Amino acid sequence: MKSVKTVFFCQDCGHQSPKWLGRCPSCGLWNRFVEEDARVRSTESARDREFGSEPCSIDAIDADEADRTSTGIDEFDRVLGGGVVKGSAILIGGDPGIGKSTLLLQVLQKMADAGLKVLYISGEESSNQIKLRGCRVGAVSHNLMVLVEVSLEAILKQLEVHKPAVVVIDSIQTMYSSVYSSAPGSVTQVREASEKLIVQSKKTGAPVFLIGHVTKDGSIAGPRVLEHMVDTVLYFEGDAGHSFRIIRAVKNRYGPTNEIGVFEMREDGLGEVKNPSALFLSERPKGVAGSIVTASMEGTRPILVEVQSLVSENSFGIPRRTTIGVDHNRVSLLAAVLDRVCGYNLAGHDIFINVAGGVKVTEPAVDLAVVSSLLSSYLKRPVESRTLACGEVGLTGEVRGVGHILSRVREAARMGFKRCVIPKSSTESVSMENNIYTVGVEKIEDLVEHLF
Repeated sequence: MKSVKTVFFCQDCGHQSPKWLGRCPSCGLWNRFVEEDARVRSTESARDREFGSEPCSIDAIDADEADRTSTGIDEFDRVLGGGVVKGSAILIGGDPGIGKSTLLLQVLQKMADAGLKVLYISGEESSNQIKLRGCRVGAVSHNLMVLVEVSLEAILKQLEVHKPAVVVIDSIQTMYSSVYSSAPGSVTQVREASEKLIVQSKKTGAPVFLIGHVTKDGSIAGPRVLEHMVDTVLYFEGDAGHSFRIIRAVKNRYGPTNEIGVFEMREDGLGEVKNPSALFLSERPKGVAGSIVTASMEGTRPILVEVQSLVSENSFGIPRRTTIGVDHNRVSLLAAVLDRVCGYNLAGHDIFINVAGGVKVTEPAVDLAVVSSLLSSYLKRPVESRTLACGEVGLTGEVRGVGHILSRVREAARMGFKRCVIPKSSTESVSMENNIYTVGVEKIEDLVEHLF
């Protein structure tokens, strides 16, 4: 009897090898290869993937950028670029229990209320469990259909019969095809299920939302090629200790990337946060050392966040550097600049930095706020509560300009701030803003006299 042919797949990038390898030659990760069935697809399966289209001139193609379907949730529409595009495939990842299924159930309810026939396919929960959550978030529309199924062939058959306008798959790791004998969630099964569902979406024009599990490092489980196959990749971010959630677009073929939508977890589901800056600054203490506000650009939206620092003397010989919400290496770099350029001895002090509210900011524009908060805590002198700092700091202590400075200053003025400490090279572009006083800083040596 002929043995079944098997190959080894990298669980991270999907690289294929005829034998087991300790280190993947494609992505460079260790111990990611698993053995799976490698039977060749039949001709019928390959024919199902054909679109049957013919080449045509690009100027003869009708395409309207405004031809989008609103989800009924403004924050979600913002992340998608204005709404859902016909025939698009959207992948959503996030930690367990963060609210992926809840949000998409709310989205389907809004679209069902608009008269669209939508389908929620679950491979993880029973219909009773989905009904209970639907009652809690108000998803009880007659146009919202629920299907509990994990067989890919059965799902495709139901899609052809009911022809829904929008489809949600929860989750893609639970789906399996009978063509392969490997277990659900394996590289082969995830790739096969995703490919067939995306092809079905392109043929029928019905957008499909794919909910994906995440690994321990926060990336979406399955082969990396999955993110290349879909049109949009969204990540759910949030801290279990806070009620708000952030959806961030890391890939979007139909809109800007790195756009975010802010939500708050409530008893009746996820609610939109129209003014994120007010949310993040609502509990900010006043008159304390080590606290300052900065403006971070999230996509096209400026958001004000509070940067807190605590500098304390070290008694054990090895100073600690603890950061939450900002890059650890960046903070060490800025502390070294303050030590070398300004003469503040931070090498023998413990440094703790936190972005209040659990927000993560990675752009260099928050450098000036980090330096300001460190100086405030080290000198034990509070910064005036209505002062904002924004700018990039170089290794020689120079303060460099950042993008979208006008949008940042306008957001600060809208939130009631009276003074902005910004790079000197950017003062000309905001000189016409009369509602706020701007201070230009060229080097961080001059920062102390402007802050205190």
